[in-house]
Amino acid sequence: MRRWLVSSPMPELPEVEATRRHLEPAVVGRAIAAVEVRRPRMVRYQPDPGSMSHRMVGRRIEAMGRHGKFLMAELEGDLTWVSHLGMSGRFELGVEGADEAPHTNVVVRLDDGIEVRLVDPRTFGFVAVFTPDELAESTLSRLGPDALDSLPPVTSLRTALTGRSAPIKALLLDQRLIAGIGNIYADEMLWRAEISPLRPGGSLLADEVAALRRAVRPVLTAGLRSGGTSLGDLAYLLPDGRAGEHMSRLEAYGRNGEVCRRCGTTMVRNVIRQRSSHWCPGCQK
Repeated sequence: MRRWLVSSPMPELPEVEATRRHLEPAVVGRAIAAVEVRRPRMVRYQPDPGSMSHRMVGRRIEAMGRHGKFLMAELEGDLTWVSHLGMSGRFELGVEGADEAPHTNVVVRLDDGIEVRLVDPRTFGFVAVFTPDELAESTLSRLGPDALDSLPPVTSLRTALTGRSAPIKALLLDQRLIAGIGNIYADEMLWRAEISPLRPGGSLLADEVAALRRAVRPVLTAGLRSGGTSLGDLAYLLPDGRAGEHMSRLEAYGRNGEVCRRCGTTMVRNVIRQRSSHWCPGCQK
């Protein structure tokens, strides 16, 4: 089976969870009537790309779950429909025969005529349907605990950071440590915890690890309440076509050159491990 990276940019956990919550009432309990894959690249991680439609059609969707940034729908017959939105992907719900958005690459039609459409201009997203054994062999098996649903205790986090020389910002993006945190919300968590993104992970004291852990859930739930963060390109939209409204509520990400709302220092931007980091040198130590 081909492998995929477990670290990726937008959309992040709040955007994927908001998508899941919008899809769930429309799809759970419905049977899949047809599947159309218009770009072969979208099924590049399917063990046998031609088998995806065969595995899905006729099966009922029993649950719509999520782990980190991955949507994971449970299908009849112990199969899992995995979807990842990549950098520019989004799901939309439509009615059979209705107009589609450009770059609609995958269409899953349900038995009531509703279509679940994966729109992805850059095709970094993907879909696949796995057996339990295939799922266990995939990169998904190496994901860390979910940042929203199963955040590890402080002692476990501190143990995981002990001796680590990598910047704490880079470690937060490592999906093997905690699944679901991406660039935007990592900046927000570090700002809230008053920790510099440049600090080596192993240098954090116990109270700093505790402060960082305390920041994770409030930051993620704030993003989720706003429907996620839609950037200027509007690549991410909710399945009903609305944009996420969290961009105006961000405290750190995208605010370099602006005044820190906590201490008044000018916010700065650094590139850490090829990723932009926005932070306040006045109060993040």
